[in-house]
Amino acid sequence: MQQRKTIGLLFGGRSAEHEVSKLSAANVLRALDPERYHIVLIGIGRDGRWLLCDNGNGAGTGAPSLEIPAGAPQVSLLPGGNGAMIVLDGKSSSGPLHLDAVVPVLHGPNGEDGTVQGFLQLANVPFVGSGVMGSAAGMDKDVAKRLLRDAGLPIVPFVTVTRRNPMDYRSAVDALGSGDLFIKPANMGSSVGVARVINSGEFAKACENALRYDAKVLVEKSIVGAREIECSVLEDASGEVRASPLGEIVPASSHGFYSYDAKYIDADGALLRVPAELSAGQADKIRGLAVETFRTLSCEAMARVDFFVDPSGEENLFVNEVNTFPGFTAISMYPKLWEAGGLPQRELMDVLLDHAFARHERRNGLALV
Repeated sequence: MQQRKTIGLLFGGRSAEHEVSKLSAANVLRALDPERYHIVLIGIGRDGRWLLCDNGNGAGTGAPSLEIPAGAPQVSLLPGGNGAMIVLDGKSSSGPLHLDAVVPVLHGPNGEDGTVQGFLQLANVPFVGSGVMGSAAGMDKDVAKRLLRDAGLPIVPFVTVTRRNPMDYRSAVDALGSGDLFIKPANMGSSVGVARVINSGEFAKACENALRYDAKVLVEKSIVGAREIECSVLEDASGEVRASPLGEIVPASSHGFYSYDAKYIDADGALLRVPAELSAGQADKIRGLAVETFRTLSCEAMARVDFFVDPSGEENLFVNEVNTFPGFTAISMYPKLWEAGGLPQRELMDVLLDHAFARHERRNGLALV
């Protein structure tokens, strides 16, 4: 029997998506084959400390969310340590432990934006997901949209607002040609800080709220009545990139759009339709655009690419955004779409970890001088 690999499962984080991460990580934990992997749970507190969480978090009870127990010992990966991890008790250190790979189930800033990925690369440990460049480009909606636009891919018209370069509602309407607008923090996910506005009062309030989460805010033209289509993209150990069947998000009328509450709080907040009801030609076009988007932003391993389909015509497609570590909760689209494509979550995690090991070997084989 093949010796089990020791996998560090990172969750939590210094982000407004801390709670979503704990939900995703519980689902990932259930999907990892215990005969192949020994899991070391590492919670990242809201203060940024990495804490060993194997005891007392309900992981083995099928709980919907992982928790960070009070008094958990602090841990640290060693730069250049090839997966060596020191456990600290506040007075002295013990260990080290050794991680063969890390699955950073982190959403949002300080986790999905290249920061943790850079640290894991410096620690010289394999990890699941995009590297520094793909993570950073995918996280920053402003940068991502500029790269996609330069590559000739269809995006929703947008402008960027900061405190140093503010914009009023009338200027935004003139720039985008519509009074129906969406306000989004540039570096955030799970619809945190997102609002739809139709007048100057709503606009000012929404911009101020979005600036609580990030220094940059996107103002986008609303595609009225647009269908929200999602596609999961997966890269295997050989570098082959493929797209899943498509899914559609149909938000409940009480929410108006796929908000944070519709995603995670209201059980009836949205209908997830898998597969999406599209013509074969339209589905093929969207799946092709998803792979092209993945490559344009230097993504690796996985991403969920979200689209708007304008009801005025099947040819009117827009890339909305990219999630380089998409949600893995029990109702999340990324694993659901692969399950619809015949790839259950357990096998999906095997593909992602095999990719992590293969990429790590290739990177370490590169000449340094």
